[in-house]
Amino acid sequence: MVGITRYIRQIRRVGIKEWWHQMQYMGDVKAGTFVGKDQFGNRYFENLNPEDEVPGRHRWVDFAQHDLNATQVPAEWHSWLSHIRKESPLEDKVVQNVSPPWKAPWIENLTGTRGAYRSYNTVKPKIEHWEPKVLARGERSP
Repeated sequence: MVGITRYIRQIRRVGIKEWWHQMQYMGDVKAGTFVGKDQFGNRYFENLNPEDEVPGRHRWVDFAQHDLNATQVPAEWHSWLSHIRKESPLEDKVVQNVSPPWKAPWIENLTGTRGAYRSYNTVKPKIEHWEPKVLARGERSP
């Protein structure tokens, strides 16, 4: 019964309120150290204790918004979550020095939402739809 003991231990560590939040949004209870926060308000955690977490799943994100879209994670944090970088973007000097000051802020992918880009066409269509011409009663067509 390693699973149930881990589950109860994590409830004791995080508390009831955080337990309820994590069960609603992640489906699992995790306790770890807070690593950082990005411009969207997403919080990033890490637990290096091998008894608590499955290897490779010891880093996770707690999304600020409730639609849980992966495009809400900036590239710097995605590389940390995917174990491409060892240190978090707040501690990694390479990430801090590489990002130029003129770089536009990261925005999430809005496809499928109201904010999605919709192009418009300024070219006259090749085929126009037919509109019937109705004469008033009593008039004759020429």
